Amino acid sequence: MIGSKGSGVRILFELPFLFVLSFSFCSTRESSPAQTNEPGGPMPLERIRLPQGFRISVFADQIPNARSLTRGAQGTLFVGTRDDSVYAVQDGNNDGKADKVFKIASGLNSPNGVAFKDGSLYVGEINRITRYDNIESSLQNPPKPVVINDSYPSDEHHGWKFIAFGPDGWLYVPVGAPCNVCLQDDKRYASITRIKPDGSGLEVFAQGVRNTVGFDWHPETKALWFTDNGRDLLGDDVPPDELNQAPQPGMHFGFPFCQGGDVSDPEFGSRRPCSEFTPPEQKLGPHVAALGMRFYTGSMFPAEYKNQIFIAEHGSWNRSTPLGYRVTVVRLEGGKAVDYKVFAEGWLQGDDAWGRPVDVLVMPDGALLVSDDEAGVIYRIAYGE
Repeated sequence: MIGSKGSGVRILFELPFLFVLSFSFCSTRESSPAQTNEPGGPMPLERIRLPQGFRISVFADQIPNARSLTRGAQGTLFVGTRDDSVYAVQDGNNDGKADKVFKIASGLNSPNGVAFKDGSLYVGEINRITRYDNIESSLQNPPKPVVINDSYPSDEHHGWKFIAFGPDGWLYVPVGAPCNVCLQDDKRYASITRIKPDGSGLEVFAQGVRNTVGFDWHPETKALWFTDNGRDLLGDDVPPDELNQAPQPGMHFGFPFCQGGDVSDPEFGSRRPCSEFTPPEQKLGPHVAALGMRFYTGSMFPAEYKNQIFIAEHGSWNRSTPLGYRVTVVRLEGGKAVDYKVFAEGWLQGDDAWGRPVDVLVMPDGALLVSDDEAGVIYRIAYGE
């Protein structure tokens, strides 16, 4: 058990690990056979441990710093990075291995975020959101981007963005705290904002969010769920990273006053108590750097995975014993998180990591893709094939 703000912006307002009965789909674990994908050469996938019946393979390689994932209407996979490039990946024969990789943009300002809507790819850089129209028909000769909003802060510290369209049709864009812990007058910092598809109407949806780099909406309730990275320099085990739920706008999740739901910040905690804020739905591992998350909506995996949450944990950098470097799963019952377990691990060998999961994405066939910015690849996890 294993046990993150300018004038003119409209503001909508504002557990130790949980031990429960064992969750059957994580109770049995085994090593999966190594799979490789030419021309990238072998990966040590025999080191990855998965629940029984699952296997992992390389879906695409040669994607340096592969991070956020989104899928186009025609099946193209788009991949953001924290370098300067955005990639497009195609699997033309649907055999679970990429046939073509295109670099569709370069020279950008940490284009971590990618989202797709109405034939257009939206890219989230540190200080702006751009749009590439009719992109799937022009991968070899991409169009010039249309800047839809360039008003976001330019701070590099926690400035990279995960972006996604919500069920309401708005584009959700987080703004991380430009620090380890601080309090800013600009209410966009440490928040999740949203804008209309044309870039207008920027408003703050949620506050007190130190640095979220992954979110998704519950397939039934349509509530927003998101990961959040806890502050540093309070020790190896404090605070935990967080999995949060924001079913409506105006909620505040504590930062910088309260960390992890019940840890009063030594610098800012005296100003506002933890009782004023929304606590996490699930405390995650301390410093695991929980990034991308998705609800599992496919039909390939066993039924007990339906509508459960997969989380890519990038891995700690400031913990004496490394933690993370894995994919975890959070089980929900009645809309509440009741269990948190490892699903895939093995990228960390002792104190050395050969891979770092960043994002997850459910494909139409039900397989789960996992990006890895350390190895520069995207994995495919399948069941029963």
